[in-house]
Amino acid sequence: MATTTTVIPPAQLRQGPSNAIANAPKGDWRAELRDNGFAVVKDAIPRETALAHQQKAREWLKSFGNNDLDYQNPETWVASNLPVQSTINTFSAYGVAHEKFMWDARMEPGVIDAFAQIWGTDELTVSFDSLNITFPNRKDVPRKGRWEHVDQSPLRRGMHCVQGIINLSSAGPDDGGLMVYPGSHQYHDEFFDSETDQSTWVPKDLYWFNQAQLDWFKKKAIRPHKVCAEVGDLIVWDSRIIHYGAEPTEASNTIRTVIYAAYSPAKLATPQTLRTKSEVFKRYGGTTHWPHDNVVIRKSWAILPDGTRDPRDRDEPLELPEMSDRLLKLAGVKPY
Repeated sequence: MATTTTVIPPAQLRQGPSNAIANAPKGDWRAELRDNGFAVVKDAIPRETALAHQQKAREWLKSFGNNDLDYQNPETWVASNLPVQSTINTFSAYGVAHEKFMWDARMEPGVIDAFAQIWGTDELTVSFDSLNITFPNRKDVPRKGRWEHVDQSPLRRGMHCVQGIINLSSAGPDDGGLMVYPGSHQYHDEFFDSETDQSTWVPKDLYWFNQAQLDWFKKKAIRPHKVCAEVGDLIVWDSRIIHYGAEPTEASNTIRTVIYAAYSPAKLATPQTLRTKSEVFKRYGGTTHWPHDNVVIRKSWAILPDGTRDPRDRDEPLELPEMSDRLLKLAGVKPY
């Protein structure tokens, strides 16, 4: 295993929002991202186009030689009818990050434009992130509860990464979706400086919160909020905001179908990171939520519970995308 995230260069320790966000007027979704730490970009993808991507995603899930999975029959929504998942509801193996429908969604003009408006440039690179298909009220898995975290190391200060969810299904109050703690990103530095031991800080861009730590934020009037969105909407959030994936309640009958995709300026990636990312791309591998850092070369195999590789695993996607000039630049394989 090789990684490009061992030491954070001093020049990357502090980074602020681009002028596009800093100067966004109240009422602009970019101002909501700046002030609240998250925003919903309405109709980033036309509804019918998003539903077509949803259909391709669900066809992919049924492409593993098992005809027992029936989207209309909850009795079939069990692990034995599904490929291996990286969590209860996300798929990252089988080359899924580079399936044509995944890249088609990532390359939707409205999605790219939203991130271009965030960063003030259209010269972007994108994460090779996972597919999430969550079946409500599955009978074969326990509820996992809350898992509040941030995806940015305390060694970094300011806004470094903005994550995204491309909604291919609706996300109502009872459906599976994103939970955020609005405004918590504004206390990121204060929390780590006053409530943690600096000697324990590591470059890894992930930190989990316990209840006592969440109570600290509660004293700051920070409360959890369920992000609701429609088919074709794009949800964006600052990696410093406390968040987690909420499970559907018993009242939900929506099969959540979303694609995680984060974009950042290609210039933020070091030459070594771009070389590593190019190698991951050639292997049809995946990355973290970070587009320009935290890129690791690893074997993205689908591993069964007994530790063996799933015989249904694939060395390349089922349907390869067109390797266009735009795609290769977004992938970080070709320079701008």
